[in-house]
Amino acid sequence: MDAWYSLRWFDPAFWQQFRFAYPLALYLIPAILLLFALRYYLHRGAQQRLNMALGPIVGNVDSSSWFSLNRTRSARAAVSYLRYLLPGSMFMAVSLLLVTLARPQIVRERREELSQGIDIMLAVDVSSSMTETDLPPTRLAAARRVAQAFVNGRKNDRIGLVIFAGEAFSLCPLTTDYTLLKQYLSELNDRMIPASGTAIGDALARCINRMREPASAAQDSTRPAAARSKVIILLSDGDNTAGNLDPTTAARLAKAFGIRIYTIAVGRASRSQETASTVDEGILKTIAGIGEGSFFRATDASRLRAIFAQINRLEKSPVRVQVYEDVQDYYRIYLYWAIVFLLVTLLLKTTIVGNVLED
Repeated sequence: MDAWYSLRWFDPAFWQQFRFAYPLALYLIPAILLLFALRYYLHRGAQQRLNMALGPIVGNVDSSSWFSLNRTRSARAAVSYLRYLLPGSMFMAVSLLLVTLARPQIVRERREELSQGIDIMLAVDVSSSMTETDLPPTRLAAARRVAQAFVNGRKNDRIGLVIFAGEAFSLCPLTTDYTLLKQYLSELNDRMIPASGTAIGDALARCINRMREPASAAQDSTRPAAARSKVIILLSDGDNTAGNLDPTTAARLAKAFGIRIYTIAVGRASRSQETASTVDEGILKTIAGIGEGSFFRATDASRLRAIFAQINRLEKSPVRVQVYEDVQDYYRIYLYWAIVFLLVTLLLKTTIVGNVLED
């Protein structure tokens, strides 16, 4: 920072950085200027002047006399301008005192967004029925792309991944490493689980096991009062044909742990001589109802994207914004300058210099 006596403190570009705590004090500066002008107007006829008779100038005056006379007149003109030094110094002192009262500050603001985030488990069906092409190129490929876009839109959330067919496996635990999670999603295929069928209940159980709080954490008195929200997003054709746990039982267990369930039925219910694809909406609706979530039907890729966008809007963790202000006061700088101008004013007023300027 520059020294207080630096002229940079009067740079207009520097003043644009200031925020004045009491800006009304600045409006008094024009009023002070008006008072000085009024005083000069009222007292200009009452000033004492020393009249000097130079005598009549007659006849021819040589060049040396003219030069001496012009030099005298120039000196008197210069002194006449210097008589404004005293009121000018006083005006600067008062103005700087008003600037001091206005309290100039430079405020540097820093905003910090705090979000506790939520826990989300993605349960993706990778059974052979997800290779149907009613959602081009396949149901699984469409779900994979949309899930990656959903992960990109999250912030401060922990997301995990469970895959299931005839069995269920936890592929990725809850994490905020979205790059790793998207890599897992990009590698999903129908050959990852050789067991045939669709074990929806087992998939929900795997998700619940990943999301439930340990008993020690539940008894920890230092935990925040508000627990993280927990959500399961299950993508499947809904045709539950395998597994050891009934889906409705798993849904009730999720509700007991405070976990909300969103189910997405992927694909169209159609049947022809070449292919046969089924979408069992009933079990997915039941699971969503028990889990206090919502059921969605994705018949094409655009609808699937819209569903994830809707879930993204529904499941937003509250964001708390903290604003930090670093306030630096600079009123002392202008107080020092005001004192300097006051001292100059006293010097001009109480010494012979002031008398010379007045006369």
